Amino acid sequence: MSPIGPGAASALSLLAAAVGAKAVVEIGTGTGVSGLALLRGMRTDGTLTTVDIDAENQRLARKTFLDAGVPSNRFRLIAGSALDVVTRLTDGHYDLVFCDADKREYTAYLHEALRLLRPGGVVAFASTLSHGRVADPAHRDPDTTAIRDVIRAIRDDDNLVSALLPVSDGLLTAAKRFP
Repeated sequence: MSPIGPGAASALSLLAAAVGAKAVVEIGTGTGVSGLALLRGMRTDGTLTTVDIDAENQRLARKTFLDAGVPSNRFRLIAGSALDVVTRLTDGHYDLVFCDADKREYTAYLHEALRLLRPGGVVAFASTLSHGRVADPAHRDPDTTAIRDVIRAIRDDDNLVSALLPVSDGLLTAAKRFP
């Protein structure tokens, strides 16, 4: 899996700043590129909780954060399966949830994100244009189908306001409405 592009990184920083993010969950740590973008947009007293199944990714992300001058108390790295870990996080506590892991689990991540987010919070999904495959009905591979499913789920949820941003390989975003 490759890191998000510069456009998506900028959009994540903007989203984190726009919601005044103090508590953010990242599903899919990678090497820390997206986490660093989130941290740059977050409040200076904010904490990024990032989850990845690959311990090597987490080691690389820790180095990325520390090399960028991010204090170690601003992030926590949790190794494990995303759906096992996020189910243990606090309901309604988070300002932003960013998902960039197994595409086939995107709809499950959405359900968890909606539980985790406070009203006004934002969920974002990476690579939702999938190099043009999502728009082409001829592509029916499991990842492309899963991305279409989460797009539909977000579109059909009246409690969300959404936009598919055409940055990098697509950034699907949705804000949780206030009651």
